[in-house]
Amino acid sequence: MNRHVITHALVLIAVTVVGCSAGEQKEGETAQSSSQLPAGGASPASRGDDAYLRPPNGAAYEDMHFKHYGTNPFVATDEDRLSTFAADVDTGSYTVMRNYVSRGSLPPEDAVRVEEFINYFPAAYPPPSQGAFAIHVDGGPSPFGPGYDLVRIGIKGKEIAATHRKPAHLVFVIDVSGSMNREDRLELVKKSLRVLVDRLGEQDQVGIVVYGSEGRKLLEPTSAENKERILAAIDQLVPEGSTNAEEGLKLGYEMAAEHFLRDGVNRVILCSDGVANVGNTSAEGILPTIERYAGEGIALSTFGFGMGNYNDVLMEQLADKGNGSYSYIDTFSEARRVFAEALTGTLQTIATDVKIQVEFDPGKVDRYRLLGYENRDVRDEDFRNDRTDGGEIGAGHTVTALYEIKRKGEARDGLGTVRVRYRDPDTGKTSETAQPIAIGEHLSTELKFLAAVAECAEILRGSYWAKDSSLAAVRELAEATAAGEEQLEFVRLLKDAAAIRGN
Repeated sequence: MNRHVITHALVLIAVTVVGCSAGEQKEGETAQSSSQLPAGGASPASRGDDAYLRPPNGAAYEDMHFKHYGTNPFVATDEDRLSTFAADVDTGSYTVMRNYVSRGSLPPEDAVRVEEFINYFPAAYPPPSQGAFAIHVDGGPSPFGPGYDLVRIGIKGKEIAATHRKPAHLVFVIDVSGSMNREDRLELVKKSLRVLVDRLGEQDQVGIVVYGSEGRKLLEPTSAENKERILAAIDQLVPEGSTNAEEGLKLGYEMAAEHFLRDGVNRVILCSDGVANVGNTSAEGILPTIERYAGEGIALSTFGFGMGNYNDVLMEQLADKGNGSYSYIDTFSEARRVFAEALTGTLQTIATDVKIQVEFDPGKVDRYRLLGYENRDVRDEDFRNDRTDGGEIGAGHTVTALYEIKRKGEARDGLGTVRVRYRDPDTGKTSETAQPIAIGEHLSTELKFLAAVAECAEILRGSYWAKDSSLAAVRELAEATAAGEEQLEFVRLLKDAAAIRGN
């Protein structure tokens, strides 16, 4: 994060759930697919003369649809001291990158969302002693530039033991169109859902809807006590026809509504490559239905599969409007991590319409920049407008995001305040909690690693603010701080990405 254009000290703040404040200028807002990118993989967003930052992908995989949401600029606190955004726990962008690199190419810049890289690695924040959330703040000198500081603001949701989780009514909506025959992606879907079914309890139930050229109900809601029947229905799936995602989702929501559990978890789980060519084929055509059912207490989680003929934009936006999360499944190991270790523990939503507002003290902070969360922006004045949609967080979820700020003096405490506002899904009551921003003189090992992850994402998306950085420097920091299987895998990916890119 070398910033040669700025001569004073900056503070990089990592916030567990973050977005940008209203009125910040953004770059190219156009949807892209890698097949439409010019040679070198650069997006049409302004990149200056930094051609060497462009991923050398060309059009390695056709019809990969991504959208560039811009890159947050620095904002002067004298002009706008507030940064407001909706919570987000998606991780799909990171695994999309991993799939590209594992196949020997870099992802298109438009495929990289910084916050999803960071949140792929859940931080070890202590859970709250009471209430829905605990806010944690720490920080210290940035590893990517003299005179800079890195600050983390982490949010940890309360944990709920599996034995105390509410019963779940899950409706699997499965894409069985012809495109799901590519790379055996439907077979990976089937293996993934088997993992999830195996983790469900006797109080849970599963229904199944499939769609190709048209949607149809395959299995009426069935108790997880009868896992053999559920698994038999999954095992019989074969690819067929075109892709009518709209009808599949419509039938899935109808099944979820008909068997709605008033004191339970009601969720539609979409497994697809995100491509629709029958009925409403765009996010704009499908989202109104998704939002209506989300308002009635039926959430939507989306799980993407496949390289080539894949629509990341649709899958991410459906989950956003459906009060759920978006994950991309590139391997069976990822399916196990998501469906067995992550999803089943976070099925129960503990807070809806979660919004974060960071207020910086203009007397101590000159300006700030949020890393990522560009598509989670909320107007500052809508922070306490409870009709404005926010994010949803499940039991035990963590969220982390990054800010860069330039301090006016030497003070490391009293830099501002983080506020989290949310609605209790059971009572409908809105609550708000706050924590002051302060940093120390040293970074924790965990935070150093997350700094490496964030800088990697900034480089891969061609961010102006990382133009003097290198994957070699990121790798050096990651190697020194990585611990555990997933973090060590990130180091390997960095080595491969650097070799592909040539630095």
